[in-house]
This record gives sequence, structure tokens and C-alpha cells, in this order.
Amino acid sequence: MKIAIAQLNPIIGDLSGNAQKIIAAAQNAVAQDAGLLLTPELSLCGYPPRDLLLNPSFITAMDMNLQQLAKDLPPNLAVLVGIATKNIQASINGGKNLFNSMALLLDGKVQKIFHKRLLPTYDVFDERRYFEPGSEANYFNLDGIDIGVTICEDLWNDEEFFGKRNYAAHPISDLSIIGVDLIVNLSASPYNVGKQDLREAIFQHSAVRFQQPIIYTNQVGGNDDLVFDGRSFAYNRRGELVCRSQGFVTDVIIVEFDPEQQDLTLGNITPQYKCEDEEIWQALVLGVRDYAHKCRFSQAVLGLSGGIDSALVATIATAALGKENVFGVLMPSPYSSEHSVNDALELSHNLGIKTQILPIGELMAGYDKTLGKLFTGTEFGLAEENIQSRIRGNLLMAIANKFGHLLLSTGNKSEMAVGYCTLYGDMNGGLAVISDVPKTRVYSLCRWLNRQGKNLLLESVTSNGTYESGEIIPHHIITKPPSAELKPGQIDQDSLPSYDILDDILQRLVREHESASQIVAAGHDAVVVDRVMQMLARAEFKRRQAPPGLKITDRAFGTGWRMPIASNWSAMQNSYQSQYTSALNADIQRKASCSSDN
Repeated sequence: MKIAIAQLNPIIGDLSGNAQKIIAAAQNAVAQDAGLLLTPELSLCGYPPRDLLLNPSFITAMDMNLQQLAKDLPPNLAVLVGIATKNIQASINGGKNLFNSMALLLDGKVQKIFHKRLLPTYDVFDERRYFEPGSEANYFNLDGIDIGVTICEDLWNDEEFFGKRNYAAHPISDLSIIGVDLIVNLSASPYNVGKQDLREAIFQHSAVRFQQPIIYTNQVGGNDDLVFDGRSFAYNRRGELVCRSQGFVTDVIIVEFDPEQQDLTLGNITPQYKCEDEEIWQALVLGVRDYAHKCRFSQAVLGLSGGIDSALVATIATAALGKENVFGVLMPSPYSSEHSVNDALELSHNLGIKTQILPIGELMAGYDKTLGKLFTGTEFGLAEENIQSRIRGNLLMAIANKFGHLLLSTGNKSEMAVGYCTLYGDMNGGLAVISDVPKTRVYSLCRWLNRQGKNLLLESVTSNGTYESGEIIPHHIITKPPSAELKPGQIDQDSLPSYDILDDILQRLVREHESASQIVAAGHDAVVVDRVMQMLARAEFKRRQAPPGLKITDRAFGTGWRMPIASNWSAMQNSYQSQYTSALNADIQRKASCSSDN
């Protein structure tokens, strides 16, 4: 039996539009003689629908569209479609009102409904807010083949792989005991760096442990802050990869199950990306393209400072939307260096985007005059520096409002972490493109881009039809010291540790949850570590007001980051850590003493 894997890019809430995408995939599957079509988790409504699920009319409309979809699908093709279904026992037995489900559609009808059993509540996931977990192993028979059905998290609970169980239920073990011939996993698994290797390792381990061929189907596309990378795949019962689809694009691929061998046969395997920078680039471009189009923007505007962050964002936007749809605004102040303007203009020439220069010196003078009497006797400082950023933010917002453009914020993750950014200034925007990209990764991406050359940008085709070579990001942008240029001679390292040090400390704090003493033990200066911890905590109020940012790591400052603003823990934790360390050392000494006495 041929099985089609549909890697779909839904628009959340577009029930009829998503149904049409499923129908198109079904027609493709029939053309390739498939008997079963797999679609991702919640494929009819799009993932994650979040609080749309609390609207009863949304659930009713989903069911109506499902019934119509069953009638519109090609006959003799079984299709698994992701939906939310009502829990009719909730009013009697308690529990949530909905299930996260897969519907089996065949011969114009909904034949069966299967419920997701394991509901994640970590990082960006909050499924127990909406759904009741299913309680039964899910499977069906098609053409004499017993097919087990799992939904995303259902296969992320192997104690041999992870070292522990996160849930009491073990869906793949249950299906193995039942003796199904094949397991399918219908997912909406968001992208982060390195996650594909983890996915494939988990599924390979499960295939070998339970001697079960497994097919994994993933959603693709950008939905708000989340980017879904697709890269669906399948393993045979020996743990051999038999197919993998493309990344970051819609796709329909075929994998075949041989009933005699009771296993999957070898199909097409798309190669992995050559490096992390390549896959991050693909994720960011897709994230910008889908955010713009799904929010009904056709053009974007951003400030071009001549710095590396805005250069990277402009390049991403050009690849995502096309050079004719990106507008760069240069807003030099009296403190801006000549090379910053020239670097920004050279970048815009390389990209082929439109630009406008709007000097802000006179506007700064107007603020100085208005605030002069109030500020008399005070020294020039952050207030005056931030006025420059807010002038620029106002100009960009005015342009965005006037012409209906999407304003792209250009701040990176390192700045966002420590608050080296200005509310209502450079933080203005509808999308923070690189807010989950650390500064050191920004440099790495730009160097990678230049190694690829202009042929990476689809719009850089010359009149004779050939692709241009040569750097995209001007060399000077990459090599010069980073600076906000808000006062004479300013560079970032006047206020921050060097970015290689800062990013390592932030990685240990934000992702690894290391204590100050652990970070110091790793080789960092205690004073610097304490300062970074204080800056991270103090900047929480800024992050809460930031535009949504594209998530590319497994610990982003977005929907999965839930820190309090009003908190004194950052000031207290070093004291508690010292007390804990002293108590631990005393316990070690006591045990050593007891051991020597014995």
C-alpha cells in the first residue's frame, strides 16, 4: 500500500481554505496511487489555534467543514485529518470540553475519531488548557493492514531514550502490545535549531525498540512566533531511514508499506542541511514570508542603521518578500558616522531595495528645546540617547501606518535579553525578526550569506538570466565594532561584555538554567555574571511589550517564556545559592568524616 505524507501549511482559523489544501493533497496522492493520506495535527484548523478553541462556534464550524470535506475528498482514499472534537462526557465526568483528535475520512464519511493521549504543557505548549487526554490506544484496519495512530507528543515518552517517563501512558508500547503493523504520527512540531536530529533519533530508537515501522508527518509554515519546518520522514522496523521530505516547503511524498515484508520500503530521502546557519536562514525567511502574507501585508519597512542586525533583517525580508516589497529608511543623527550611511546604502544596492534618507538632527533639536528647561542642570544620558531611538521609531511607525507596510524590528536576542534596546524606539514593529538570534549567530549568519553569494536571493537574477555572485552584506558591516551611535564614539562594549562572553553567559542562564556559581566555575568573571543576571531580570518589562519574534531556539523570549516582571528573585538567588553550597559542602565533609571513622 502506498501512503502519502502531506506536509501542509495551514492558516489558523481558515477552515475552508485549509480544507482545500487537504483536497489538493488528496488529489496529488490519488495521482500517485496512494491508498492513505496523512495530514498534520489539527490540519483543518491549523496549529496552534490557541484560544480560538474556547469559542463554541469555532468548534461547530470545524465539524461542519469536516463533514463537507469528507464528501469532497476523492473516493477510495482514506485520509487522516487533524481536528478538535467535543468531549461529550465532560459535563458528566468532568475534564476539558475538547479532544485533540484525528478523523479518519473514507467513502464520503467520518469513519473513526482518534484522540491524542499525551498533552504537552512545556515551552510553547499549553494543551491541557484546552484538551482532555485520550484514554485508549488508537488504530484502524485498511486493506488488511492494522495502522496505529499517534498524535505528536504521543511518541515523545520513551523512558529508555529520555531516561524517564514524562507521562504515565505509553502509546507506542500499547500499540506494540496490540500488534499493529505500522504506526503513523501526525504532528505539528515547531522548529528549533537541532530539533530534526532529535526527532529522528527518538523515532529511530522507538522503531528499533518496538520493532515497528513509523511514519512521521509534520506541519510546515510560520504561525505567529512559531515556524514549522516539515521534514517529515519514516523509519522501517530495523531503524533505517526510508524517506524524508523537504524542509520549510509544502510537500507530498509517497512511502510504501510491503505487507509481505511487514515493513516500509526505501523511498526518496531529502538530504539534511549542510549547517545550522542554512536551516536557520530557511526558518527565518519562511517565518517572515508567512507572517506577512497571513496577516495580509505585502510590503515591509525597516530602519537601516548601517549595522549588522538591520543588514541581516533586510536580507531576510528581501528573500521572503522580494526586493520590490522592502523599504529601508536611513535616519542619521549628528552622531552617525559617515561610514554607517555608506554601509547602509551599499547594502541596499546589493539587495536592490528602495531606500529613503530622513535626517533626524532637527527633530532632536526640537526635543532638546522643548525639554531644555525641565532638564536644566542634568547631564546628557540615557534619556537623551533614547529620544533619538524613539524619533526613529515614530518615523518608521508613521511610514508603516501611511503606506500599510509591516514594520520589522531589527533587535537581536542578546540585546533583548539584557535590555540593550529602547521601548517605543528600535523595539517598535509588527514582527521582531531576529529576536531569538544571539548576536554571535547574527555574525555567523552574515558570514554564511556572503559565502553563498547573491545567488541565494531569488530576486537577484541579471538580465541575461544568470545569477549574480559576490557578497550580500558589505564587509565593513561585519568587521566594524557594533554601535548604537547614540553618542560620540559609542560602541556596544561600553555597556556590555563582549558578545562571545555575553552570549555564553545568556545560554547558560536562559537555556541551561545554571546558577551563578556554575557559570563562574565555567570560567566567567563573577562580577560580569552578576551584572548580566541583573540586566536579564530588569529587562523583563521590555520583553513583555516587544512585538512577536520568530522562534528558532528551544528557549525563546516568546510564548514559552513566562517570567514575572515584579520579582526580587534575581537579587536573592545568589544568597540562596551560597547557603545551598555551604550546606552541601558541610554535608560532604560530614559524610567523609563518617566514612573515615568507619
